Amino acid sequence: MSDTGPASKKNPALVTIAIPEFRSYVFGRLCLVMALRMTATTVGWLIWQVTRNTMATGLVGLSEVVPALSLALYAGHVIDKSDKRGLTLKTLSFYVLAALCLLAITTPYVLHHLQNRWIAYTVYAVIFGTGILRAFANPAMSAMISQIVPRELLGNAVNWSQSTFLTASVLGHATAGLLIGYFNYTVVFTTIATLLVAGIFFVGRLKPKPSSQQAGTNQRTWGSVKEGLRFVYRTKEVLAAMSLDMFAVLFGGAVAMIPIYATDILHVSAQGYGWLNASSDIGSGIIIGTMTFFPLKRRQGTILLYAVFGFGLCIIAFGLSRWYFLSFGALLISGMLDGISVLVRGTIIQLKTPEDMKGRVLSVSSMFINSSNELGQFESGVTAKLMGIVPSVVFGGCMTLVVVITTWFKAPALRKMEY
Repeated sequence: MSDTGPASKKNPALVTIAIPEFRSYVFGRLCLVMALRMTATTVGWLIWQVTRNTMATGLVGLSEVVPALSLALYAGHVIDKSDKRGLTLKTLSFYVLAALCLLAITTPYVLHHLQNRWIAYTVYAVIFGTGILRAFANPAMSAMISQIVPRELLGNAVNWSQSTFLTASVLGHATAGLLIGYFNYTVVFTTIATLLVAGIFFVGRLKPKPSSQQAGTNQRTWGSVKEGLRFVYRTKEVLAAMSLDMFAVLFGGAVAMIPIYATDILHVSAQGYGWLNASSDIGSGIIIGTMTFFPLKRRQGTILLYAVFGFGLCIIAFGLSRWYFLSFGALLISGMLDGISVLVRGTIIQLKTPEDMKGRVLSVSSMFINSSNELGQFESGVTAKLMGIVPSVVFGGCMTLVVVITTWFKAPALRKMEY
């Protein structure tokens, strides 16, 4: 598990990427995340184009979050009992099927002959299916990290994993925008399906990752789920980090409004939309790439709170901007600050969680963090309907500031956290 190449001896930042199995994991994660980001970008643009309704755009997030949130705790129980590699391969195979369904829905013939509302309903149904898959796929992949690299290298492995995630996000968002602008939906979803097949290839190169639970353990599902919840509740640093990120993304996420800002406020094309959608991930990639080589040494908890506060300020700036490059810059900086949050939170969870509970704790994390993206998308759609587009984004940024201030006083364990 810990064989490393000569590059790691010259540069400690490369120590985990020198492990052959971890490299396969990184490439598999790159393909999966890029495919999913391309799907999210394309579906958001498609729904806005066929409905021109902010609520309909927000419903994309709700369609995915309902099954993901409902199944998250059960998924954690299954992951801890299962071969994580095999489970990931199964979910990737179903993701390919979902991409092919979206490919069929968006062919020129179907778009021309099917009513717009039925196109939207069908897309919601497919996204609901991917929400089921996401409840299992993301935690299963994250739980494999500690079975691939030694514990003392987990911090570096999390850096590489998050850098891969953000690189894939940037490429996914930007590639989707460019392909929509220069080609059509058929090309986009064909590319997505190809990436998913490549992801299956790389994950298939990993060794099996069996359950870390002791042989003979036959804990009932609900008892297993409660054990994971109790661990998160009792580990105050983990609970506070998850809660902070959840509420910051819930209120401060402007993703759902980006298609509307691109077309109606900033007046840019699909290519401009793609880059705007990728801007925060570009910022996150820059900061996490930097922190891979120059990691935080102390006061990580305090820095986390400062970063999320700055994230809220950037969302307010984006909401008020009428200039494309200012909007791009605000989201870029918000991504840099969010990158700090992602890295600190991910390292805390990996270091604090026992191996035999990784699946359950990471599933709880997915409820807090990953699902908050889609809930935030729905919240943005609702508040935009009630307040208007610009006030809803500014309101979300202000609420993020309130969340950080509250956490500062109510969660001293997180503020004082160091690792």
